[in-house]
Amino acid sequence: MSDAVQALRRGLPVVLPTDTVYGLCAIATQAATERMYALKGRSAGQPTALVAASLEQLLDAVPELDAHLVRALLPGPFTLVVPNPARRYLWLAGETPEAIGVRVPELPGQACQIVAAAGPVVATSANLPGGRDPRRLEDVPLELRERVAALVDGGELPGTPSTVVDLTAAEPRVIREGAVPSSETLSRLERA
Repeated sequence: MSDAVQALRRGLPVVLPTDTVYGLCAIATQAATERMYALKGRSAGQPTALVAASLEQLLDAVPELDAHLVRALLPGPFTLVVPNPARRYLWLAGETPEAIGVRVPELPGQACQIVAAAGPVVATSANLPGGRDPRRLEDVPLELRERVAALVDGGELPGTPSTVVDLTAAEPRVIREGAVPSSETLSRLERA
């Protein structure tokens, strides 16, 4: 665990398990994010989620979030696209600086402790563009595994990416159905 925390603190990418798939992660600084994007071959114009170990850590990082609304879905297998009026973490927002993606997954075992100790991370699935989502550490492409500073094995994961929900408009909208069906997602938000 300490190797992964130290690597993140030094701005190096690591592979961590989440509650959905294995993620390619870096501390949420601009330099570390750019390094992670280059490793994956991801365009700088694509947004990426800020991932926190807890709601408290997320609200410390982005204090203007609507805590009541966020608590309706997090922690869990969701990525929420929320308003970003303070324009925090602009390098994660891609071409939409007025919004930011946030996540508080139910991180397994050591992964939660690592993110709690290192601070919020930026995370994307640990695959190459267009590749399948990695359920097991050995599903992460070898070229990524060989180039990250640490690998954390969380066993076999569900393998379905997070459900992405846009909360920037008057009505919530599911952008990508993933681990949780759209109907259940919207129902949870209505009850909030």
